[in-house]
Amino acid sequence: MVLLIDFGTIVGYPTDVHPNFAAVDWVTGSLQAPNLHTSEKKLGQLRTVFHDQRSWETMDPETVVYRVWWWEPVPAGTEGGLFWGGTEIQPGCVGDEYFMTHGHRHAIVNRAEFYGTTVGQGMLVLRDESGRAWAEKMKPGSLHYIPGRVAHRVVNTGNIPLRFVACWPSDAGHDYEIVRERGLGARVCQRDGQAVFEMTQD
Repeated sequence: MVLLIDFGTIVGYPTDVHPNFAAVDWVTGSLQAPNLHTSEKKLGQLRTVFHDQRSWETMDPETVVYRVWWWEPVPAGTEGGLFWGGTEIQPGCVGDEYFMTHGHRHAIVNRAEFYGTTVGQGMLVLRDESGRAWAEKMKPGSLHYIPGRVAHRVVNTGNIPLRFVACWPSDAGHDYEIVRERGLGARVCQRDGQAVFEMTQD
């Protein structure tokens, strides 16, 4: 069954929840919460993410690659607090490389995180401080613990949107620059119709 849920309906599910509380649709990862934050990344904002720049330049820069929504029950930077959110990555490729998130490490490097897949298929790509890179397959029900000091990104290897929920410390912050400078040392590409994890020199 393919679940096609308008991003705009995230705020409206379910309708009978008290406004001071949050609620999650555990089938889709949709979230209702007070003061829900949302963000989206378009292809034109992700120039440095994909290796095949020639293919990237031929594509519509307004194409939405992924959307993120999250709840901050405490102010950002609060030690001991937690945030909750979700991400939806669209299916697609730039050349032979699947659509993916930008990737990050936490600004406070020892902060860990959980991801849980609700819809679709993908890979979680990780790289530790020694440069070792690896991937974990994502599918509905898979739960992924991301240790501190590990950079990470998610790749949609399927033909429907990939959705996952996340929980992380409210003081963790995000360091995107380290991924722009060093990469993750690996790519997930389509080879003969299959998703292949490949080591790279970036």
